[in-house]
Amino acid sequence: MKDGFVKVAAAAPVIRVADCDYNAARVVETIENAEKAGVKVLVFPELTLTGVTCGDLIAHRVVLNGAVRALEKVVRASEGKDMLVFVGLPYAHGARLLSVAAVICDGELLGLVPRENVKGTLFAEYEGEGDFVTVGELETVLCPNTLFCHNSLGDLRVAVELGADRDEILSPAVSYALEGATVIAQMASFPETVSSGDEAKSDSRALSRRLTCGLVLAAPGRGESTTDNSYSGLCLVAERGELLAESEYADALAVSEIDVQHLNTLRRRDGGFDLPGDDLCQVYWGDSLSDTALTRSYSKHPHLPTGEEALAEYCERMLDIQISGLVRRMEFAHLDHCVVGISGGVDSTLAVMVSAMAVKRMGLPSTNVIACTMPCFGTSSRTKSNAIVVAEQLGAEVRVIDISKSVYQHFDDIGHAHDDYSVAYENAQARERTQVLMDIANKCNGLDVGTEDLSEYIDGWCTYNGDHTSMYDVNIGMTKTQVRAAVSHIAAKTEDKILKAALYDVLDCPVTPELLPIHDDLIEQKSEDAVGSYSLQDFFTHKILICGFDPIKTMRLAKLAYADEFTDEELLRWLKSYCTRLFTQQFKRSCLMDGPSVEAFSVSPRAGLHMPSDGESALFLRMLAEYEKP
Repeated sequence: MKDGFVKVAAAAPVIRVADCDYNAARVVETIENAEKAGVKVLVFPELTLTGVTCGDLIAHRVVLNGAVRALEKVVRASEGKDMLVFVGLPYAHGARLLSVAAVICDGELLGLVPRENVKGTLFAEYEGEGDFVTVGELETVLCPNTLFCHNSLGDLRVAVELGADRDEILSPAVSYALEGATVIAQMASFPETVSSGDEAKSDSRALSRRLTCGLVLAAPGRGESTTDNSYSGLCLVAERGELLAESEYADALAVSEIDVQHLNTLRRRDGGFDLPGDDLCQVYWGDSLSDTALTRSYSKHPHLPTGEEALAEYCERMLDIQISGLVRRMEFAHLDHCVVGISGGVDSTLAVMVSAMAVKRMGLPSTNVIACTMPCFGTSSRTKSNAIVVAEQLGAEVRVIDISKSVYQHFDDIGHAHDDYSVAYENAQARERTQVLMDIANKCNGLDVGTEDLSEYIDGWCTYNGDHTSMYDVNIGMTKTQVRAAVSHIAAKTEDKILKAALYDVLDCPVTPELLPIHDDLIEQKSEDAVGSYSLQDFFTHKILICGFDPIKTMRLAKLAYADEFTDEELLRWLKSYCTRLFTQQFKRSCLMDGPSVEAFSVSPRAGLHMPSDGESALFLRMLAEYEKP
């Protein structure tokens, strides 16, 4: 359970209705299999030891006594197993019949949690606040509001709700989550219908997202009576809106890992959790932390959805956000032209296409987009050609402005040798381009539309007051992987064959600032040689800044996602570089211009990431140094 990963499972073994001894054997068998898989939290359906379809038999003394004996067998079988197990059974509490979750760990019955919503059942509502009770030879506490807290992993606090409790308008899960539960065990009892599975999955995704929690749901298995209903054994695991695992067959078992550390990090940002409950009972369980083998997958591109249809819709939404923001800014400022510096790179390509879509939405001619390509010492014919082709196919006015003479004059003015390829040599070109774009915008009642993306602002791969600056940046809220996805989406759907070919060649070009002299018209200065793969950088941004993971956990997940692409040494090198640049380049993010965010995270100094410009990366790098030690 190191790094906050807890392996959980929902199980629906095939049982025999009212045959408690047989059912206990099936539960024990499932527990043993779950232990082999490394499961730490195991959830069975409601009334596991009897079945939910017993009818009036559920209240019969023979069945009740059989359930008690079955529970004793399960508790004994759990001895030596560091696993929290939720098993359902009927329990006679005096003259009241309750449906309870028996919570077991390492040969101990930690507690009984009663079902709250008993409408339409033979069960009574438990109206006490907690009682010490005996179940056969076992002693425990009967308490309706209980958190089962792990001794060594403070972020792991599990609560349980039974049967129709999950259907309440304010289900117990809501109060449990507010009181600190990060995992909700749902011991369900609903039968199978043509829509039950989809509804349960949808509800689980929605509830886990709203409560920022993990859900482990187990519905009755296929051994239940089919007198009036059929049962599918639906089992699923969800975490904050994402379905991690599901199973729906005989002896169903859904296994995955819930990241409770991540859930609590998100809760701290939102606030409103860990409210004190007056009648809250906390029970502790579990041994020391151990490694959890991860079976859940981590995408190389966490800023993008999976699936072609979902990705296409996502790209359309990103483009609409960019276009809407640009249109509103131009209308507010009474401007009618967009001025874009085009380089043939993916960022400026997207910016000029967004500008073309914006003027079209405003009812203006496409020539109101002024696309300026400003070749200098490092410009290749390939990038220059692509930039011009894209702009021309959009109908924009294309201006080719060679800035070499201006930059050389500037070198002479500041006493910089023409063959001194230091940072001043590079930055002078970027700042000259920005000056040209802003002055053209002033002349034509236009807006200098920026092209830098979020990834480049994170790593600071931009010239301060050069490409770093514009009048409104449409890409400021998009990572490099999102920009590439948007351009690819446009290329795929356009019917203009010339534009399509140019866009795909843009996507195929290496990312380059084109600021150093080139030889034989080859692109030699490649951004990713200096700052690393932008795909990898965006992965780091998602894990470190959005998820709040530490560098070691981030490294662990990067090894899973990029095992086929980078060695451990390469991943460590680029993670160190990322952590260093994240801090040293904050001064560039502290004064960024306006631009639209496309997801919940941004680096806007007004509404996004807030960091001091002189913060230290020492703690982050120290962790990575410890990681390197043998």
